[in-house]
Amino acid sequence: MNLVLPKNRFLEGAFAPIEQEYVLPDLPIMGEVPSALNGSFYRNGPNVHFAPRGDYHLFAGDGMTHAFHIRDGKVSYCNKWIRTAKFKLEDELNRSVIDPMNPFNCEDGYLEFVLNDKEGLANTACIWHGGKMLILEEGHRPFEVDPLTLESIGSYDFGGKLNTAMTAHPKVDPVSGELVFFAYMASGPFEADVALHKVNSDGVLTQSMTLPTAYPAMVHDFVVTQNYILFPIFPLTGSMDRAMNGQPPFVWEPERGASVGVLPRNSTSPDDVRWVEMDPFFVFHFMNGYDKDGKIYVDACQFAHAPLFPGTDGKETGDVEALLNRWTIDMNADSPRVMAEQIDEIRSEFPVLDPRYATLEYRHGFYATPDADEGPMYNCVGHIDHQTGAIRRHSFGDRKNTFTSEPIFVPRSDSAEEGDGFLLSVVTDLTRDRSALNILDATDITAGPVAVAQLEHRVPIGFHGNWRPAS
Repeated sequence: MNLVLPKNRFLEGAFAPIEQEYVLPDLPIMGEVPSALNGSFYRNGPNVHFAPRGDYHLFAGDGMTHAFHIRDGKVSYCNKWIRTAKFKLEDELNRSVIDPMNPFNCEDGYLEFVLNDKEGLANTACIWHGGKMLILEEGHRPFEVDPLTLESIGSYDFGGKLNTAMTAHPKVDPVSGELVFFAYMASGPFEADVALHKVNSDGVLTQSMTLPTAYPAMVHDFVVTQNYILFPIFPLTGSMDRAMNGQPPFVWEPERGASVGVLPRNSTSPDDVRWVEMDPFFVFHFMNGYDKDGKIYVDACQFAHAPLFPGTDGKETGDVEALLNRWTIDMNADSPRVMAEQIDEIRSEFPVLDPRYATLEYRHGFYATPDADEGPMYNCVGHIDHQTGAIRRHSFGDRKNTFTSEPIFVPRSDSAEEGDGFLLSVVTDLTRDRSALNILDATDITAGPVAVAQLEHRVPIGFHGNWRPAS
């Protein structure tokens, strides 16, 4: 297949799709893969199968998952498109007929398919929980795949209990093993609500509830602490009227204000939510959140406004970069408000932590960042010590031709101290059009990779990854 693609920055260079599925049993390795590292590292992202309809948006590509299986110092690799209903339909027709960002821009005869589709694109994230490998995209249900071969199994609804979509950013409580997730616009397209779901450590959905919101909003990520669940409602609004009239369905409307819904973790009623005001900034991704003595602390990569989406006039709102901020919300106050303080001067995104400290007070955070506050790529991984404020970075190369994926932290062992482990990231060199899995010692990322597993092709810029331990 030789794709002929329209001119679009998200279909070129580092974003350009690849057209092949690979099974590579033994990647060449520079350095030595740590013996303590055994399991599978996954990356997920958009990779169009056919030339898209209309003006392509980064979020609209068919999902492709990449897996690096690591055992006994060796690394194997495979990648596959996720065979969703949309993928299979267009594969049979040999062309694109669906515009994922606007159902009213589909080829005649396919609107009903889009409005009833439960599988979507499966192009954003992935999680291993309850013995299931789930590929995630926030507008639809999760999609199950085989964790080793990545062969598609199908849409997953937790035994018929899940009747909404599932966020790409579920949270796993390391104490209880509970999986907490949500869906925005849960009761229908462009509805003003969010749904909350809880799944126990065995993968059984145990609780669901729906909370009304001030307006229909795109909510990419949320926050879970030991005692609270936070739903940020930023003014990236959705509108059925706009979609039906050929306008952008999602736009940035700061005049509508912003707030965060704070729900007690043990609540069984949406009436228990408390809405806390904040300035109308925007966050795609949170590093972590925890609560202590009635105060909630949240670390977020914060934008002044939503990137990648227009304003109400249909015009782009301009480039904007995310900076790491710490929120403090005093729930003891009569009128609490989100107070945000910037804690890093250089832009950052895709923040992660040692997953054993999710929802808990923690010290170490990691993220993708550039080596200077300019240029289009994230070519470094960063580490912040929240206790001392110290920040360290490792650059993988020239920021014009090198980029790194979201880093994923893997503990050295179950009993290792917080932050003692490995940082895994896919790094791409555009001058060679190739990618490689880089493994760093997380206790000293400035020392550079301890091992590099090399591919002979490029992994396109994607969104999120995860780790599945071999055990």
